[in-house]
Amino acid sequence: MNKKLSWREYLYVGSMLFGLFFGAGNLIFPVHMGQEAGSAIFAANLGFLITGIGLPFLGVIAIGISKSNGVFDLANRINRPYALIFTSLLYLTIGPFFALPRLATTSFEIGLAPFISSEQQPVFLAVFSALFFLTAWFFSRKPTKILNYVGKFLNPIFLILLGILLLLAFIRPLGSVASAPIGEAYQSQAFFKGFTEGYNTLDALASLAFGIIIVTTIRGMGVEEPNAIAKDTIKSGAVSVLLMGIIYTLLSYMGAMSIGTFALSDNGGIALAQIANHYLGNWGSLLLALIIIVACLKTAIGLVTAFSETFAELFPKAGYSFYIVLASVLPCLFANVGLTNIIQFSIPVLMFLYPLAITLMLLVIAGPLFKQHTSVYRITTYITLIAAFLDALNSSPAFIKETSLVTAILEIAEKYLPFFSIGMGWILPALIGFILGLMWSKIQPKQLPIK
Repeated sequence: MNKKLSWREYLYVGSMLFGLFFGAGNLIFPVHMGQEAGSAIFAANLGFLITGIGLPFLGVIAIGISKSNGVFDLANRINRPYALIFTSLLYLTIGPFFALPRLATTSFEIGLAPFISSEQQPVFLAVFSALFFLTAWFFSRKPTKILNYVGKFLNPIFLILLGILLLLAFIRPLGSVASAPIGEAYQSQAFFKGFTEGYNTLDALASLAFGIIIVTTIRGMGVEEPNAIAKDTIKSGAVSVLLMGIIYTLLSYMGAMSIGTFALSDNGGIALAQIANHYLGNWGSLLLALIIIVACLKTAIGLVTAFSETFAELFPKAGYSFYIVLASVLPCLFANVGLTNIIQFSIPVLMFLYPLAITLMLLVIAGPLFKQHTSVYRITTYITLIAAFLDALNSSPAFIKETSLVTAILEIAEKYLPFFSIGMGWILPALIGFILGLMWSKIQPKQLPIK
């Protein structure tokens, strides 16, 4: 008989998923947005929530209704070579090549660097990153225990620590939201500016990457029937995004109120440090250090686990134990040397991956409308692939972007692709691909649908 999860178990799985999603960037971006948006924060926050929690929830829904184990199963609807390349690129980008080293560096710079002289920081960063990834490796050794580590332990600690700061901010506000000045970027289209800011969280990609952890966790709780796993995945995801939406909103309003006392900061990390220090002095700095380090650590555990489980399935010769070492050692090195270059090269990859991830989610969810015909998946993806590549070229480093060939290609794209200048030139091609795919599926009605 198939087990049914209790409301408490849904809460634990939702807490785990929230903990995996909510890293340092999720703290920093809404606070900075609040400072910039000022009294226009309602519209800005609404736009931010659509992409910040809406797209991740789409990813969770896609994993759930497809009854798949993760992103490779979803991408395999196009074909196996595409699925291997797309899955590998996605996990390498949000894993050891970009997101993981950024977690260590961010937690150090915001949490510990203020207490250390600039001359000593390189040495302390090396020691900190080694300890950080050693801890992530230790907790990633047993993926079946991640519910306990993150959902029942680290995430509640994080919420309690963050709750102290938020409570102080709303009991004794630093200023009035209604009178907060509106930054130039938010004066005319606050909603759309907030909408694009939500991309920075990377959670749309992470939602696909963490799919394997959700499914594995729910199975480990005794749920075996595919339909039940699908429903439990979506219900747990709903708990997670609801909690994320509440925290995002509180953080963005806290940022807007802080403008009443502090000048606009360069980033949300500086703003958080100022707010924490204002309310609690040196204890506030210590509190923020704990908040940031716990936030980054729980996300790092999730990324190391998801990366290693997926690569152990795709390339099983090495094994899970090898991949958790790889996913811990590589980001430890990148956190100390060449992170700026890694970030520089990762942005084009993100611009390439995001359109493909979003269209894949939407196609899976809309699948019943076109009876899951392979041609719709393939044609939509292939045409989106071209546009995504152009978006990637447009955000590539100068030594690539400024070559004569690339410049000529980008000039044509700028002229004929709507929204290309804001990095969304893929929207119209994706829609055209979807329509062409539908037409082709009607011409070949005997094509076997995806099961």
